[in-house]
Amino acid sequence: MANTKTEDEIILFEREMKEFWTKLKSIYGTEQNNQTSALRDSCKESIKSLSEKWSKKLKEGDLMIYKIEEYSNEILQQSQRISENQEHLTEIKSNLNHEEQQKKDLTDSIQELKEELMKKKEIIASKNKAAKERVERLCKSKILFEERLGLEIRRIHNEQLQFIFRHIDHKDPDKPYVFTLSINEQGDYEVTSCTPPLDCIEEFQLKVRETNNFSAFVANIRKAFTALAYK
Repeated sequence: MANTKTEDEIILFEREMKEFWTKLKSIYGTEQNNQTSALRDSCKESIKSLSEKWSKKLKEGDLMIYKIEEYSNEILQQSQRISENQEHLTEIKSNLNHEEQQKKDLTDSIQELKEELMKKKEIIASKNKAAKERVERLCKSKILFEERLGLEIRRIHNEQLQFIFRHIDHKDPDKPYVFTLSINEQGDYEVTSCTPPLDCIEEFQLKVRETNNFSAFVANIRKAFTALAYK
């Protein structure tokens, strides 16, 4: 009887121990599961938070990269515009230098033309002065020629002098023998007409240019007219 009671107590004790351990395991497992779940949730929240944070960082990074690319493109465009402007400025500067050189060349040419014109004016003035002096000398000789050679001198168009000889032909003393004289651009004597014509007029013209002896020139022409009248 006593043995049976002891065995029952042992069985009861074992049952209670099993129940205790079962409850203990149940309690421990529940807490562990709860902690694990809490830890998992915490990890999920942390991961979510980190994911959102890094996602935001990545978006900000992408935006920054986009802005950097945009700024780079803008800087590149500005550099291209600056390069184009520099080329344009270089071209303008080159054109200005070319225009300045042309202006200088034109100014030099104008100055050369002015100097050449002044020289020509001086030469013309000198020739005109010489021609005027010769005409004056001829006019002063007019009276002498008229008295001694029966010569009449007239001033006609284009500053020419007309020499009219009379008393050459004894058959017709009033018959005129005429030659016309001018001063050419070189300042030399030039016979422009001769009536009647004389074959030796060119020779007389060359000689008076060489000797500048005008009296002899007129006297030789009168002699030639006289010789022609007595042929």
